[in-house]
Amino acid sequence: MFKHIVFSATLAGSVAALLLSLLQIFWVTPLILQAETYETAAEAVFHEPTAGHAHDETAWQPEDGWQRTLSTASSNVVMAVGFALMLTGLYALRKPTGIWQGLAWGLAGYAVFFAAPAIGLPPDLPGTTAAALMLRQYWWLGTALATAGGLGLIFLQGRWPLRMTGLLLLLIPHLLGAPQPEMAESLAPALLQNQFRWASALSNAVFWMALGMLSALIFNRLQDKSE
Repeated sequence: MFKHIVFSATLAGSVAALLLSLLQIFWVTPLILQAETYETAAEAVFHEPTAGHAHDETAWQPEDGWQRTLSTASSNVVMAVGFALMLTGLYALRKPTGIWQGLAWGLAGYAVFFAAPAIGLPPDLPGTTAAALMLRQYWWLGTALATAGGLGLIFLQGRWPLRMTGLLLLLIPHLLGAPQPEMAESLAPALLQNQFRWASALSNAVFWMALGMLSALIFNRLQDKSE
């Protein structure tokens, strides 16, 4: 069983990560690069470097091109395999009846790890002001946990009092509100920001749907062969 979980997660995660990377390369990353031009222009105006040492203090980051692509793809694989391990671990406890149940698990993962947190903290382009990092991380984590618990109470059992409790869990983070900056500003135009948010939302939706269906399909095939 352990080998089935790991193999299913590795294969499904790698394929889903490749799909996500392609969407990012051809759709999301060009929007980020376009936004970085506004950020670079603003830095040139307000923080003109003194000759000789300004660039030496800049931390290393992958250059545009193959370095950036490889770094993004590698991060996606690690992330996707980790998420797939969570799904296949759940399959070991509650075997999916088919790929459509895997799709449902994938959509639940999308809601927990992207959609619900993005309601309060939508993905932003470079050059956008944000609240303190620690506050945002706490809110994101609390929202993900509350969403996971709420969905579990609503869909995995049939008692109405618990379902109502699950609904309350879904609402609590948003009633409390996500931490916001004192003054919201973005160097990139609003149209570019909206395009980036839609691209991020749809790319992640495709990723999670693919991850759910692939992990369920591969897990079931391995289980059927071993029986």
